[in-house]
Amino acid sequence: MTEPGEVRASDAEREAVVEQLRVASVEGRLTLAELTDRTEAAYTATTHAELALLTQDLPTGGTPMPTAPARSGGKRRWFVGIMGDTKRRGTWRIDQELGAVAVMGDVLLDLREAEVRTDVVDVTAVSVMGDVKIIVPDGVNVDLDGVAVMGDKRVDVLEAAPGMNVPVIRVRAYAVMGDVKVLGDSRAQPLKRGLTAWREHWRALHGDDWRAIGRQMRDDAREVGRQIRDEHRALERDRRGRRRDYRDY
Repeated sequence: MTEPGEVRASDAEREAVVEQLRVASVEGRLTLAELTDRTEAAYTATTHAELALLTQDLPTGGTPMPTAPARSGGKRRWFVGIMGDTKRRGTWRIDQELGAVAVMGDVLLDLREAEVRTDVVDVTAVSVMGDVKIIVPDGVNVDLDGVAVMGDKRVDVLEAAPGMNVPVIRVRAYAVMGDVKVLGDSRAQPLKRGLTAWREHWRALHGDDWRAIGRQMRDDAREVGRQIRDEHRALERDRRGRRRDYRDY
């Protein structure tokens, strides 16, 4: 609830904060989980004071707009598990495309605490009678394509509502009698998030279940999309029925 005298935030001001957060991430100041958390909070903020909490520990003004580092020679960083396990979790840096190959073994890539220096995390995942698992924060957008032959490729992530400028994880999956899975934080072992100053203030303002606001926004957007698709399908069925009736006549 907005207190008297508080200035309400505009959509443009929210987008400006989201862009500042993205720049901070490319500079290595935020992990992927921190970027996703703060981006979600920015889109649900109602006042200038709430937006200010999200960037109070970041530099303001005078910082040149960075660009994503160029990938030298198209090199890709590979993680390979052949009849064994390969895991990468905790704090690490992503500044190039990633590759994961599991042949009768397992590869786990946990991106939540990674410092992401690119606008899009690009992963090629190959599984042959093995398992590639990629763990991401809920609230990112996941673009999964590829081929599964006697195997499975799937996404189980609470994605952001349409129109939000959130991190993108792009995965090209090739599974042969194996699995490639992209899992959100809520589907994996939850990541412990410390109570930073902005989070303490935010909880004081919104209560412990502040993330439910963002989840509700995503659920509402999905429901609207589902209703539009259902209406479109009903119209198509009606149109086809009328064409059949016309031919029969």
